Amino acid sequence: MNIDADDLPRRPPTDREVLDHLVGRVIDEQRRSRRWGIFFKLLLAGYVGATVLVVGVAGWQMRAAKSEDHAALIHVDGVIAANESANADRIISGLRAAFKQPHVKAVVLDINSPGGSPVQASMIYDAIGRLKMKKPKKQVVAVIEDTGASGAYYVASAADKIYANRSSIVGSIGVRLDSFGFTGTMKKFGVERRLYTAGSHKGILDPYLPRDPADESYIRSVLDQIHKQFIAAVKVGRGARLASDRDGNLFSGLFWTGEDAKRLGLIDGFGDRRHIIEDVLNLDTTIDYTPRRDLATRLLKTLGASLGTGLGTLFNGGPLIR
Repeated sequence: MNIDADDLPRRPPTDREVLDHLVGRVIDEQRRSRRWGIFFKLLLAGYVGATVLVVGVAGWQMRAAKSEDHAALIHVDGVIAANESANADRIISGLRAAFKQPHVKAVVLDINSPGGSPVQASMIYDAIGRLKMKKPKKQVVAVIEDTGASGAYYVASAADKIYANRSSIVGSIGVRLDSFGFTGTMKKFGVERRLYTAGSHKGILDPYLPRDPADESYIRSVLDQIHKQFIAAVKVGRGARLASDRDGNLFSGLFWTGEDAKRLGLIDGFGDRRHIIEDVLNLDTTIDYTPRRDLATRLLKTLGASLGTGLGTLFNGGPLIR
């Protein structure tokens, strides 16, 4: 009679055997973890090394480019306001950096903005004027893309020359202050407004109070004053190039196409950024001097975009002015 070994009753493992098995499993797992740990460390070291190499090459290329004559690009993109990307501090920082570089032959304002704060626009305008006085040989050129209106045109008027597309929106030299009135709605629903102030005009812009002719007159006087400052800045910047304003429309807040803006003397010619830099300014190299918004964005830009671009290079060679 033959008895198969599998038919024999199995002896339960001893505590020592169970312990040895568990220790073996733990040791195997630790070995696998160490191998994966070493792999990921090597991978990370390789990525960091490649990044450092590419950033170093990109930095060397940037230094080499800055040692040659070039155009400095400053973006004025979006609403001009203190809490937006097109804020005065950011743009002025870029302007100052560009004017310090001896090989910057022209500063190009790349404008695509509907306007914004008159204070922010005025700060940029004044900064350009001060920098031009210190370095009069550096040209400042504004190139308007889709829109260069109101506060954006305020900034552009500080440039030596302004260019746009024939279909660009240009102008809107005026000031506006938006508000609402809810007194009718409150009366309809039986809501009573209770406002306590110290100062007879402290609630002058309160939308829940009825209109007051004296308050409206005062607000209009403030807007008129800002408007006059805007007009004066444009006249200083554009000078005799402005057309006669017999019909009173030039500073009325109207906006025009680039073609009409050329006729009115608001711009000097037509062209996109590349055409102006290469064919008008006769410069082959352009460097963006617009500061990044924050350190984190700058770091990500450096480690991400610079890595991709660098590897490719290596292998392939208040009131609003609107």
